[in-house]
Order: sequence, then C-alpha cells, then structure tokens
Amino acid sequence: MAALVRAAALTNFLEVAQELGLDPGAALRKAGLRTTLIRQPDQLVEADRVARLFEDAARITGCGSFGLRMAARRQLSNFGVVSLLLMHQPTLRQVLLTLIGHLHLLNERLAIELEDVGNMVVLREELALSVAAPQSIELAIGVLYRMGEVLLQERWRPTSVSFTHGAPADPAFHRRFFKCRIEFNGAFNGLVCRAADLDVANPAADPVLAEYARKMIADLPDDRQRSMDQEVRKAIYLMLPTGRATCKSVASGLGISMRTLQRELDGREVTFKALINEVRQELARRYVANTHHSLGEVAAMLGYTTHSAFTRWFGTQFGCSPEAWRTRSAPPTTSRAGRQRRTHARRGVG
Repeated sequence: MAALVRAAALTNFLEVAQELGLDPGAALRKAGLRTTLIRQPDQLVEADRVARLFEDAARITGCGSFGLRMAARRQLSNFGVVSLLLMHQPTLRQVLLTLIGHLHLLNERLAIELEDVGNMVVLREELALSVAAPQSIELAIGVLYRMGEVLLQERWRPTSVSFTHGAPADPAFHRRFFKCRIEFNGAFNGLVCRAADLDVANPAADPVLAEYARKMIADLPDDRQRSMDQEVRKAIYLMLPTGRATCKSVASGLGISMRTLQRELDGREVTFKALINEVRQELARRYVANTHHSLGEVAAMLGYTTHSAFTRWFGTQFGCSPEAWRTRSAPPTTSRAGRQRRTHARRGVG
C-alpha cells in the first residue's frame, strides 16, 4: 500500500506556483492529483505524487527555493486538529515530542528524531521516499523551523540548518528564511538548536485545551494502521548516519522489545536486514550522485565504519564500484550557450 500524506501538504502550493508563473492546475493534473485537493486538507493522497509535484514545479520554474517558499507561509493551524494539541504544549521540546508521536496522522513518510548532544539538540528530519526530493525535505524542515518561530518568536535561535543535498543556484531566499548558518551537502537533514531554547516556557500553553485536543484526537476515526515495516524504515533513515541503525536500537526507539519487533516483521514477511538494505540502496543512489560528498563521507552516512565495507556492499547491490557508478551517473557536460540560455530563463526567479 502506498504511503499517504494529508492534502494539507499542498498548502500554499497554489500561491507559490502562481507567483512564479506556473499553472498550478496543470501541474497538479500532470502529477495525477485533483485540483480540488487544495480545498480538502484532510484528504489523503500518495506521498510520492506530492514529492514529484514539488520537484517538477521547482524544475519548471527554475526556482530552487520552491518548497521553502511554501514553508514560509505555513501556520500551526495547517496541522489540522493536531495543531491545537501542539499549540498548548508547555515547551517547544514537548511540542516536538508531541509532533513526533502524531506523525502518522500527518505524513506516513516523515520521520523526526530529537537527540540531546551535550548542551545542544540535533533535530534530524527525513522523508522515507524512493526518490530524491530536496523540495519536500526543505518544506518539511522549513515548517519545523517556522513552528519554532511562531511559538517562541525572537527567542527561537537555531544555530544551524543542514541539508544533504546541494545548494540551489541562488540561495538568497534560504538565507533570508533561515536566520542561522546553512550547510548544504551536509551529513544529515535537520536543525541544530541550543537545548535551553527548547525548554523555554511556551506562554500560549493551556493544559486544559491540550487535554481537550488530546481527547479529540483519540476520538478520531483512524483507518490507517501504523505499518511496522514503514515505522522501521523511517527509524533506519534517521539512525543510519549515527551508526545506530541496529535491530536493538530501532526497537528501543519504537518503544518495543526486539522480540516484538522481529515478530511484527515476521508477520509481514519481511526482515530487518532486508529493510536496512532497501534504505541503504535508496540513499546510496542520492549520496553517490552528489559529488560534493566524498565516497568516504557517503560510507559514513550509510552507517559503514570503513570505506572498504561500503565498497563491497555497493558492488554487490549495483554491480560496480561506487566510483564507476558516480562516473556513469554524472550529468553530461553542457555547452556554454546552453548554460547561458538556462541562466536567462531563470533570471529573476531564485
């Protein structure tokens, strides 16, 4: 079954598309999505279709900040009924933990992990998609950044934001949106914050309204059973770069025993080894193609402690060395005239 996302993921697509000269209706139809979804935020749609829509929109308009421009217009209310629960948590840390606990109601492919590292907090965010989707990643991280900004206002001061993909041709909008250091071609997708900032009291918090929202959510009809293999895949996406993507660690992160995890996976006729291999294949295609990542860095990002172990695995999966695959997948060189035509077509759209 295809993973689903609320049509609220399309919020502000229409406005940004029109602003950049793109016909939003035609773009939606091409992606196999109904135009009426713009007015049906709780309707469920395929996550992969939405991701392809955003990538096509960025390519056609020449705007490398398409997803981030959508994020800049988002409000907490775009989370639907979950927004009331988020809005009334006592601290931003609790907001984030509550969001993580309700992601299955918002986007079945989205994974977020909060990790304390000394006096800092690393917020890793990944989308378990079979295709590279930098616009969707930037939208997701932008929404997370925007949430902190809405709740804490001037007290929201992340130290950096990281993306595993490369920088757009014009990163000016990124610099205006993120008021902190931006690292492209980084080792993970997400934000780094001071732990103290996440524990500042939320002045808008109301425990009575929070409890009311919790009861509302508990009473919602939810036909979507949380697929264990999908939850494991998301955990692997988050844990691979830190070397923690083991069956034991994933089970612990999901709040279950390793025996329970294995029994659940057996019931779905899938193994942990197969899932981690699938995720590595998906990420390897993206990371090896990005020549800004050394192959040693790619090995580490995929959870390998040695380059030789990564090379052996890659050869088994893809039938060649990562060096050869990188050479084959490199885009063809473009003539100077062709580059100039693309530059002129993009001018004025960053």
